[in-house]
Formats: sequence, C-alpha cells, structure tokens
Amino acid sequence: MTLNELRYVVAIAHEKGFGRAAARCFVSQPALSVAIQKLEDELGIILFERSKTEAVITPVGERIIEQAQKVLEEAARIKEIASTGKNQLHGPLKLGVIFTVAPYLLPDLIPALVDLAPEMPLDIEENLTLNLEEALRAGRIDVAIVALPFSPSGIVSEFLYEEPFEVVVPRDHKWVKRTNIDAREIADEKPILLNVGHCFRDQVLEACPELNADNHTPRTNSLETIRNMVASGLGMSVLPRDALTPKYHSNLVVSIPFTEPVPFRHVALAYRKSFPRNRAIAAVREAAKACRQPFQS
Repeated sequence: MTLNELRYVVAIAHEKGFGRAAARCFVSQPALSVAIQKLEDELGIILFERSKTEAVITPVGERIIEQAQKVLEEAARIKEIASTGKNQLHGPLKLGVIFTVAPYLLPDLIPALVDLAPEMPLDIEENLTLNLEEALRAGRIDVAIVALPFSPSGIVSEFLYEEPFEVVVPRDHKWVKRTNIDAREIADEKPILLNVGHCFRDQVLEACPELNADNHTPRTNSLETIRNMVASGLGMSVLPRDALTPKYHSNLVVSIPFTEPVPFRHVALAYRKSFPRNRAIAAVREAAKACRQPFQS
C-alpha cells in the first residue's frame, strides 16, 4: 500500500470515475486502474463497483476512503513537522463559503485576514452547504464558513457569530410603516424564497413553518436577486443582517425587524479534525470575529 494508491482512491471517490481521476492525478487511466486493482487485491475487498460511465463506492470502500484521506493529511503533517520553522501562514488557503454569506462577509474578512496573514492568499469556492461538506471531506478545500447545524463526521464546527433576519418589502407595501413583524404573518404574503438546497431557505422555513405547505412562492438562487425582485414589486421576503447594511441599500426596498424572538442563524467555521495548519484556522477565526459584532436581540 502506497500514498500514491491512497491518492488515487480519494481522487476516484471525488471524480466518480477512473478516467477523470487519472487526469486529476496526471497518470494514465490504465496505470491508475492497475494501482487500484493491486490495492484491492492486497486488501482482499472491492473498493469500487465499475461501469463504463462511473465508479460507485462500496460500503467498505467508503470507510477506507475516509481513512485514506486522514492518512494523506497525516503525511502532510509529517512534512510540516520535518520542515523546521515552516510558517503555517505562508501559502494559499482553500476556503469554502456558502452563497448567502460570501458576498457580504468576504469584503470585510479579507482585509482583516490580510493584516493577520499577508502571505496567505485565499483560494475561494462559493457553494451550497452540501457541496462544501463533500469538498471538506475530500480535501478539496481546507476550511469552510457555513451556517449551523453542520456536524459531519470528522469535521470540527466552531461558532463565529449570530446573524439576525429582517423582513424586506417594496417601498409601497402596506407594512412599510410597521415597526416590527411577527414571523407568523409572512406566510400570508407568499414571500420570495431561495431554491431548495440553500440552508438560508431552510432557516426561513423554520422561522415560519406555515410556508412549508405552499409550493407556489417565487424562488431564486441569489439573495441579491431576491432584493431586486422585491424592489420590482413582485413581493416581500426575508434577508439576513449582512445583506441589509448601508452598502447594499436600495431606495426601493424597506427592511422591518421581526418581533421577539427574532429569527437568526449561527455562522460557523468548519474544518477537518486532521487539518494540520492550526494557525491558519486561528487566523480566519480571528479575522471573522473581528469584522462581525455580536448580535444583541
């Protein structure tokens, strides 16, 4: 069993095919197939069910791939330990951020992080929570900023800050002079929601369970598109605090606080337990907390 064989296994699991994995590992497909067959023979089990179009991981293969990822990370840790004085804040950090946080947090996070770690540029991926979880587990990203709950096996999730929600309506809406809105009232207004897969959508539905019974509300993939749809007069919606700061203000949209208890989400930092750059994680944590004040309900 070699580290290269383990790298091939992890690559196949990510790419779901031998050809794409071979290209990713810069080897020929026959060479990769021979290496995997050798490893399966050595272990006495089948890691992948092969077909012409994809490779499906077997149940025991899933456990071995998870362990292979840990072994590869530990090998990287050995190199770090051996490189005396190696600076963990030097070199790119692969950061994943959910779509509904990235546009609002990153413009503040990056300047704070540049001050703390000027030699650590960010390789950023915006994605849905489910996809970021897969990327974390596969090692394609190092750290993720997500909304709780988020507790995959082998992943540490650390609370960063709370972000309250507010109602947003067109400037000619009947609620514009209201000082607050009860969460139960928004179901009657058929609010514009994000598409299925966005955790912010789930959090809005949790705040107003009556919305789950309505399958006819307008949907989109972007909070900014929601803001523009509200501004156009299509309807009302709910946005998180960071999307309502002055830099994103629109004269065509009015925001109104919720009554107590105010719906909010917990934004968190997530990373693999085995990730070796502890100082890099600490820098992201410190930068995020420095640019976001605690929510006072």
